[in-house]
Amino acid sequence: MLYPSFSFYTKSAQERETLETQKDKIISKVLNLGLDLKGGMHLILEVELDKILEGETRQDVMSRALEVIRNRVDQFGVAEPLITRQGERWIVVQLPGVKDAARAIDIIGKTALLEFKLVDDKLKLSDFVDAQGQIDETKIPEDVQILYGKDNESRFVLKKTAEITGAALSNAVVKIGGEYNMPYVAIDFNAEGGKSFARITEANVERNLAIVLDGKVQSAPVIRTKIPDGHAIIEGNFTMEEAKSLAIVLRAGALPAPVKVIENRTIGPTLGRDSIKAGTTACIIGLVFVIIFMAVYYGFSGIIADAALLMNLVLLMGGMALMRATLTMPGIAGIILTMGMAVDANVLIFERIREELAAKKTVRVAIDAGYKKAFTTILDSNLTTLIAAAFLFQFGTGPVKGFAVTLSIGIAASMFTAIIVTHVIFDALLMGKKVETLSI
Repeated sequence: MLYPSFSFYTKSAQERETLETQKDKIISKVLNLGLDLKGGMHLILEVELDKILEGETRQDVMSRALEVIRNRVDQFGVAEPLITRQGERWIVVQLPGVKDAARAIDIIGKTALLEFKLVDDKLKLSDFVDAQGQIDETKIPEDVQILYGKDNESRFVLKKTAEITGAALSNAVVKIGGEYNMPYVAIDFNAEGGKSFARITEANVERNLAIVLDGKVQSAPVIRTKIPDGHAIIEGNFTMEEAKSLAIVLRAGALPAPVKVIENRTIGPTLGRDSIKAGTTACIIGLVFVIIFMAVYYGFSGIIADAALLMNLVLLMGGMALMRATLTMPGIAGIILTMGMAVDANVLIFERIREELAAKKTVRVAIDAGYKKAFTTILDSNLTTLIAAAFLFQFGTGPVKGFAVTLSIGIAASMFTAIIVTHVIFDALLMGKKVETLSI
């Protein structure tokens, strides 16, 4: 006779993978899974503080860099990312579920300094090139610079001072059109930027205005007429993904200093799936052993405590889903720890009830006294644990915070189930009945 569970293993590897993916999607709809369970990317970025502008403080630059990266990640569409500062110049970024590592790094790490600079039409590139085709820096005037184009081959002679920068942008979106029906980025300036752009275009009709992004000329179109509406476009033979990425970083703003990736770890979903299986197995085994122990050692009262334990588990998962908390592997460890602590309160109560029964008190009086006398001890022990969890949440990183969240919710749920729910069950059983003995 074949049992239904055996049918899973008779399926092909592809079918099993599909079932696992569907199960992961269901779990993800109920709970947010952390990087270690869902898979994704873990980045450590170093902000090059030695390249900050004069007058800016390191603290201000780090705060702005953190905010810009957070804005970029939000627009990238990552659910429950972790973005936090670490040390003096490092930023930790965790992106659960991200598969396109190269694009994510490009979006997060690009400085995105957008500048509009006039092409110097009085000077020619040949004026600064020696016989070997190299640029002679000594011939370049102080107010002029030579930058490469996007193709890394063409070179442009530009005015060094930018006419307007990306700081004046209000929006950037991807559109398709132009002569070759290719993707381009349409940008809108804010009110002040629009006025400046109108003044610049009016004063420089028939001149080339170069659009420079991170020191490379994306394009250098000719200004045909004054542009009063504050709209412009950036063309550069972009693919759709390149255009979308550029629009994201322009909307989020430029980083105040360059950043570089010093650590890049990608965690596959298979590893996370194995972690979920291992954690679930540990939870089930721990739950079974606790239930058996309580039932054997405390008899019928232990069964009541077991019922409260199961309710505690349901409340814990419901609380995490309600708060949209992120479940991590340390969070699963917190759930396992909570199951042991959940019955700890009942152990204290039952032992006090035993003492009252040994003093020849009636069952009803012994139960009431047991709950009353054990309450202070239970409250003190759980309160100190909550204080420790609060410090872990405040000063810990992502996984540690996950542990603190599950532990805190579990403690609150266990206080409710162990002290109130079990007491209500005892009262319901004793209501209208004369009970001389109690299995405890």
